[in-house]
Amino acid sequence: MNKQQLQKLRGEYSKNSLDESRVDRNPIKQFEKWMFEALESGVPEPNAMILATVDANHKPKARVVLLKEVDDGSFIFYTNYSSDKGKELQQNPNASLCFMWLELERQVRIEGVTEKIPKSVSEEYFKQRPYQSQLGALASNQSEVVEGREVLEDRFDELEKKYNEGEVPMPDTWGGYRLIPEAIEFWQGRRSRLHDRVKYELQNGNWTIKRLSP
Repeated sequence: MNKQQLQKLRGEYSKNSLDESRVDRNPIKQFEKWMFEALESGVPEPNAMILATVDANHKPKARVVLLKEVDDGSFIFYTNYSSDKGKELQQNPNASLCFMWLELERQVRIEGVTEKIPKSVSEEYFKQRPYQSQLGALASNQSEVVEGREVLEDRFDELEKKYNEGEVPMPDTWGGYRLIPEAIEFWQGRRSRLHDRVKYELQNGNWTIKRLSP
């Protein structure tokens, strides 16, 4: 692929519009409305989101994780606390999330501060995960170097034999985070690149709403 091929990639967005005078005054409710519409529209993996963190050398890192709950105004996801992202959030709890629902020509960007959720809540969710997903979390030391896939598969097989009749214990290093938002931006694609951008910002405990230039 050459640069001309990339430069010619272009789409015209015209499915919806977004008016700052018509959005819900609460960005969490506005997010839930859009998430519901993504679910109803059959968007693949609508809860997939890019999680961006910053490491100890101030270098940004990004990867896709899954949103598992919106609770009490915060966005909850689960991971291994000893993974790269876990270590980065330990050093710097500031993070951002980004959802992209291309089928609806929509994007949501969320900025805020993360914190670990109570272990009891993580354990409750862990028990609801599929059996093999539980084993996978126990078998993998996320982000650590592994000599080959066979090492992981052998470890998985060992655990499957060990816990074939019992409850799989949640790893000590596994659990959830909540991101408490300080700013949320809703982006709706429009014609001629004049996209609609509506941003909520938390100021003195209240959400302000403004339109941004595309």
